[in-house]
Amino acid sequence: MSIKIFLADDHKIVRDGLRSLLEKQPDMEVVAEAEDGRTTVRQVQKLLPDVVIMDISMHDLNGIEATRQIIAKSPRIKVLALSMHSDKRFIAGILSAGASGYLIKDSTFKELINAIRAVVSDQIYLSPRIAGIVTEDYVNYLTATDSSASSILTVREREILQLLAEGKTTKQVASQLHVSVKTIETHRHRIMDKLGIYSIAELTKYAVREGLTSL
Repeated sequence: MSIKIFLADDHKIVRDGLRSLLEKQPDMEVVAEAEDGRTTVRQVQKLLPDVVIMDISMHDLNGIEATRQIIAKSPRIKVLALSMHSDKRFIAGILSAGASGYLIKDSTFKELINAIRAVVSDQIYLSPRIAGIVTEDYVNYLTATDSSASSILTVREREILQLLAEGKTTKQVASQLHVSVKTIETHRHRIMDKLGIYSIAELTKYAVREGLTSL
């Protein structure tokens, strides 16, 4: 069965080029095309293609909003963004709208074919340059919203939490770290207050989840 493809781009020369190349693939068929987002949404709802190759910068209704409307009505349709933009705002915008992939227009035709096959197989496809931007943005997001033990607790507190989670008593921890029992008790109360956890059993579960111990 052929993969049915819809082309959405405001440049006819781009649509013509894509159609010519795609129709040479034995398992792909271009069912229709449009030059603006609103026509794209309307036609896609009628034709129900497998994949929409979507430009972002189109008049009347841009590719991001068109993608959002298509996915809202037909979640099974895959949208593959093909854009000249590598700005993270455009990438985040269309991916959050429901697109399954993002390619820059200077990508090779072979990469486009790979991307189409990937999204049809329910995979996410990002061209290498885009993948780097998305990964960097995600890492920055995680850093900004980090609530892991490494960001909440001090080195000493993590050390004490591990020992407590591994079943050592307050006295044993104090002896091993060469400090007083009172010092360990103070640390334990501080750890509990920071984490909002007030039992050793729950502290142990937390330590395991955070990778502080393999118990």
